[in-house]
Amino acid sequence: MIYAIGDIHGDLSKLRAAQDRVARDAGGRPHDVVHVGDLVDRGPDSRGVIAHLMAGQAAGRPWRVLKGNHDRMMTEFIRHGRRDPRLRPDWDWLAPPLGAAETLVSYGADIAGLAAAAAREAALAAVPGAHLDWLESLPAFHAAERFFFCHAGVAPGVALADQVEDDLIWVRAPFDVDPVLHPKVVVHGHVPVGAVTHYGGRINIDTGCAYGGPLSVIVCDDETGQTWEVTAKGRRVLAPPI
Repeated sequence: MIYAIGDIHGDLSKLRAAQDRVARDAGGRPHDVVHVGDLVDRGPDSRGVIAHLMAGQAAGRPWRVLKGNHDRMMTEFIRHGRRDPRLRPDWDWLAPPLGAAETLVSYGADIAGLAAAAAREAALAAVPGAHLDWLESLPAFHAAERFFFCHAGVAPGVALADQVEDDLIWVRAPFDVDPVLHPKVVVHGHVPVGAVTHYGGRINIDTGCAYGGPLSVIVCDDETGQTWEVTAKGRRVLAPPI
């Protein structure tokens, strides 16, 4: 079984609760857990989320962690002093709607009122290099037999093997309106929806944790292709529209 957890956005308490649901549902059976990216920004404890996931991987937990656009925006700004090339041209990572200030506060850096250059210096001093190394090393996808996991989606008309990171962590339209089925079901986040939704060729599991919504979990049977949402009350069947 492969479990997938949606966009975390710095909420360590919801992440721990989601992972507890996975553990209860798995019941000791072998499994993988894929976290689909956007680990940081907007929530109260991005540092805690990164430290928790790094520690779990180091301890041998079956946790795969994928890169999201917010994760790359953070490393691009702090480590390289530049704006992510796919970000809108009038913003950098410090644009208030993106939630960078909350991330840096979790590291003990208050950048209120600072110009970009000074904010970057404060970030460089506060964020451990090991955290930036780990974020930069994250893969952009995980391919299983029947499912393809990534943060944002895939570029329509491009083979899954040929997808590039820019699209895997940033794409919206035309992916999110494209009715064409893919060779594997694409499990993704990136665009908040009111509930986990199976569209046929893709499953969106971003249910707005960054905005007070739940952090959702699904489980995929890679042998049969069946999928379920894993809730606090148990499994709910996820099926494509008829």
